[in-house]
Amino acid sequence: MYEPSQAAPAQPIQNYLAWSISMTVLGFCLCCIIGCAPGIVGIVYGSQVNSKSNAGDLEGARKASENAKIWCWVATATVALGLLLNIGSFMMGGSAQYMEMMQQMQNAR
Repeated sequence: MYEPSQAAPAQPIQNYLAWSISMTVLGFCLCCIIGCAPGIVGIVYGSQVNSKSNAGDLEGARKASENAKIWCWVATATVALGLLLNIGSFMMGGSAQYMEMMQQMQNAR
């Protein structure tokens, strides 16, 4: 039987850890350190969501969740920009020039 004093379980607050971790890895692969920095910030805020929620600080957990979401979007934009720059570099012969430079460095030894 349902008692009025029992509250219905609240919906869990989203922490965006999977999104921020994947954007961090992709940012590192596509854009170097600059690309993974927003993802790392998202991971920090995402991990705060669970700890604050478990401590009973629901308002702090919601704020951390909002911050994690914002930083995930920033990381996604950075990854998209890095992907576009890599595609543009590849289309302009960037990889061929890079391979030629590496061969010249090996021949200089």
